[in-house]
Amino acid sequence: MSLTTPKTDDQAITDFAAAFRGTVIRPGDEGYDEARTVWNAMIDEHPALVAQCAGPADVIAAVKFAREHDHTISVKGGGHNIAGRAVQDDAFMIDLSRMNAVRVDPDAKTARVEPGVVLNELDHETQAFGLATPAGYNSTTGVAGLTLGGGWGWLSRKHGLTVDNLISADVVTADGELVHASEDENPDLFWGIRGGGGNFGIVTSFEFQLHEVGPEVLSGPIVYPFDDAEMVLKEHRRLAADAPDEVAVWFVIRDAPPLEAIPAEWHGERVLILAAFYAGDISDAEQALQPWRDIGDPVADAVGPHPYAGWQQAFDGLGPAGNRNYWKSHNFLELTDGMIETFVEFGETIPTELTEIACAQLGGAINERPVDATAYPHRDAEFVMNLHTQWTDPEQDEECIAWARDMHEAMTPHSTGGVYANFVSETDGDQQAAYRENYDRMVEVKTKWDPENVFRLNHNVEPSE
Repeated sequence: MSLTTPKTDDQAITDFAAAFRGTVIRPGDEGYDEARTVWNAMIDEHPALVAQCAGPADVIAAVKFAREHDHTISVKGGGHNIAGRAVQDDAFMIDLSRMNAVRVDPDAKTARVEPGVVLNELDHETQAFGLATPAGYNSTTGVAGLTLGGGWGWLSRKHGLTVDNLISADVVTADGELVHASEDENPDLFWGIRGGGGNFGIVTSFEFQLHEVGPEVLSGPIVYPFDDAEMVLKEHRRLAADAPDEVAVWFVIRDAPPLEAIPAEWHGERVLILAAFYAGDISDAEQALQPWRDIGDPVADAVGPHPYAGWQQAFDGLGPAGNRNYWKSHNFLELTDGMIETFVEFGETIPTELTEIACAQLGGAINERPVDATAYPHRDAEFVMNLHTQWTDPEQDEECIAWARDMHEAMTPHSTGGVYANFVSETDGDQQAAYRENYDRMVEVKTKWDPENVFRLNHNVEPSE
């Protein structure tokens, strides 16, 4: 039944709110529009109720209340998911954004992280001790969604995925019970949350292994005229094949943003950017990154010592909240000549100045684990392409989405057939592509922990009947 129509339900909500430590927001209340707004402006949904939780007890109460009233549950952490699964019309949103504490144990090199934390908050706390864990590349991304999808970033070739560094988690199940998940306790659930998205419960606390990083790292962009893209990408391919795990070099094709490191006369011009990073002793980094800096004749080279936390935030301005976004993604084993030709072909037809073709270098420590070690299955990917199609005018929706789909289709023959679940724009995506060899085992875990598919507003794995 609806939470908002019968008067008895109004009383039930009032009673629920009175016993709630956080804040319960209804449509029309102050803060409702802010609570329902997520990063991607393509998403404009109106939940029936928002429960902004202050702690695990609130999460338990919210799950039980939603189930008692037969209401669909959505879960919001950082609200950065490209498909906007944190919010849905008439659903009951369990909002975790106020649960944003981080507790670092510098001796054990671990951190306890609540599910409302975003990456720059995590880095702020861990870098106070010269520590970090592998995480994403936009610092406003939520730790929870990133982790549950697998999670990778600049440190991943050296230290693995975010989930490879997850030691344990506290999870509120579909029955409204709080359980602990680790290799030794509820190991099947622990396996599932490491890459299986929000399918199995609501995580209220993550425990991460940390590594010595920074506080300064050698990193920076190397910018080339787009006319040199084919030559640069072929050299990048050659160098990447033998790169040590400490090195991560990603490339981006886009119109040059007005960054201080790029000469003003190049702002707005089509360029290829190599974003270079070294996850190790800065004294070794110069020699390791120099081969990329020796490629061709760049218009800008801003590689140098930077605070690690600053590098994590360096590209936030290129993907601000409130723009319209549509992504398409592929995983690759290699960069072939045909792929490079396609990158250049579609680089010429990018539909907006905000859009970019991005390709990250993976491999290294990520691929040292077997496919079945975690729910995240893509242990063969050496590169991942993500088309960050971005614009502001709704009248461009059709053009921008069509461009992304056309390039995605053109690259399909070169791909592994797998896709990173966190990069799927569609609400109903291809679960087999996201979970691949691990899909059947995920169904088993789902059937045990959420047999009624209570947590279904995600890249959903349906339980068996």
